[in-house]
Amino acid sequence: MSQSEKDQFLYPLESYRGDFKVENVLFNANLQEFAQRVNFICNLETNGKLSSQQAYKEIKNLWKTLKHTRKSLDLPEEETKS
Repeated sequence: MSQSEKDQFLYPLESYRGDFKVENVLFNANLQEFAQRVNFICNLETNGKLSSQQAYKEIKNLWKTLKHTRKSLDLPEEETKS
């Protein structure tokens, strides 16, 4: 298996299908990376490689980074529908 195939397996990216704006595409890529990292952290915690507290801290930091990215791209917050 080549390095490229390994990377595609470990870090799959799906094509963006929403309203095409550079900001949306960039945020989508960051969101996919966030999801992959959270998945890895959860797996490490489940297998005893990280404590629950450390996993929580790591995910919280990733979340803060994602929020900062959204704000820096000047994307509006979604309105919650009741």
